[in-house]
Amino acid sequence: MDLFGEAENWETKLKPILKKYKGKKHPLDYQNTYQLLVMVVLSAQDSDANINSISPILFEKFPTLKSLSKTDLETFIPYIAKVRNHGTKAQWLLEIAKTIQNDKDIPLTMSGLTALKGVGRKSANVILRETQKPAEGIIADLHVIRVAPRIGIIKESKDGNKVEKDLMQVLPKKIWSEIGMAISFLGRETCRPKPKCDECLLTDICLYYATEVQKN
Repeated sequence: MDLFGEAENWETKLKPILKKYKGKKHPLDYQNTYQLLVMVVLSAQDSDANINSISPILFEKFPTLKSLSKTDLETFIPYIAKVRNHGTKAQWLLEIAKTIQNDKDIPLTMSGLTALKGVGRKSANVILRETQKPAEGIIADLHVIRVAPRIGIIKESKDGNKVEKDLMQVLPKKIWSEIGMAISFLGRETCRPKPKCDECLLTDICLYYATEVQKN
């Protein structure tokens, strides 16, 4: 059996989590594309829960890109002071706001999004998935980086871009939009750093379960 090759029918094997998590909204509690963009930038190396906690007051003060484009760092920073690397992220967001100006002009393509300061492929993939745009990649957040090799879909790597590229090589494009988030939700809920294998939908196809759990 080729554990890391295209011979594996991963679409069928991953169906249980694709079905369970299909269309489930990202844990960031956004109300529109502008809020999603801002929160995705803020959430890098921080928790979704922390970003959700500061966002109501932030968006009450700055409800649109236009309002954000008219402020300055000194005024803006207190609203995101509890966010990790908030000084850098504040500069990125003000630059994005000044560049785009209007919410309706937020680019919804991989190239358009990754051209923005503070938006990498992972963030762009999240935005494309949440706005129902065609997938141009696969979300590879820290949960996916941990869980995908554990299942046996790809070999282990700490590099999110490599994990995404490897997943794109073995998974059919028609599931790209949903599979990254499905694996992420599995990692958040079940396949934690200390996995709850007895609750998992994928034990019958999981490399870790077969090699680590069953043999013990």
